[in-house]
Amino acid sequence: MHRRPTISSIPSRHSWPAALLRVGLGLALLVTFGCASTERDEDGRIPVVATTSMITYVVDRVGGDRIRLTGLMGPGVDPHLYTASAGDVRRLARAEVIFYNGLHLEAAMGEVLREMGGRVRTQAVTDAIPRERLLRPPEFEGQFDPHVWSDVSLWMLAVESVVEAMSEHDPEGAENYRRNGRELLDELEELDAWVSERVEALPEERRVLVTAHDAFNYFGEAYGFEVRGLQGMSTVAEAGTADVRNLASFVVDREVPAIFVESSIPRRNLEAVQAAVRSRGGQVEIGGMLFSDAMGDRGTPEGTYPGMIRHNIRTIVDGLSGAVVAERDD
Repeated sequence: MHRRPTISSIPSRHSWPAALLRVGLGLALLVTFGCASTERDEDGRIPVVATTSMITYVVDRVGGDRIRLTGLMGPGVDPHLYTASAGDVRRLARAEVIFYNGLHLEAAMGEVLREMGGRVRTQAVTDAIPRERLLRPPEFEGQFDPHVWSDVSLWMLAVESVVEAMSEHDPEGAENYRRNGRELLDELEELDAWVSERVEALPEERRVLVTAHDAFNYFGEAYGFEVRGLQGMSTVAEAGTADVRNLASFVVDREVPAIFVESSIPRRNLEAVQAAVRSRGGQVEIGGMLFSDAMGDRGTPEGTYPGMIRHNIRTIVDGLSGAVVAERDD
């Protein structure tokens, strides 16, 4: 039940500090590129860098043993606020291929990566998604909502982007990349169907998702939820008292039974909304923690993209239905 996107809001991030960060990172990369070269392993593995954990998972599955992969952003890292360290700059300079989200998710860093295209292969995985399937918030100067991975069908297009980029860069491994990509796409197709099935168990009037920031609008469009976030699509600007009051009023008016914290955003933000709801005579539970801009710890189910999505769906459906059930893979 994939629907056409609707328009939401997002705060502008085009500020002097962001511009200065972009210039500083660009200069650092230029200096580093002047004295660095790509270094393959003795077995010829291709050095590849990915930004977010969701992208790192896809690149790892597609690249397999033919690549030496470095993921820059680990569990709990907010890509909106991320700045590259000196070590990250060296890793970027030594890579042959760099995968990033694009759509300004990585803030100033993403713009620099796009400009690096003449020196190293850089690929924004969202370039494969038709523009008409993207949300375009008017308050963000015509830019798009970058949180595409919350709609599994859109993230499948990101997988195809990685397959094509690696096949073009390493034609000898093209069949491996395509085979790995097909296996992953089959898994994600099953995951998308599973999400739709689980959501159907929740009455339509209860499909109201309130989170710390608007990272789930694509999820809402794909699976039929109304989505509200305390901070809007970006976490750059802190939520103010008025934002808390407005969201609390919405929760009370709609009788929302649960709101959800996020792994990469302080819990206190939603606890303030919960307290404001109580001050209005209402009652709302913290329904659990969702993974929005980063996956869980490595070695855990939530440390994979399918595991993260399954965790989120179980948490949302159980929280909004008022039920607490054992996790299952049905």
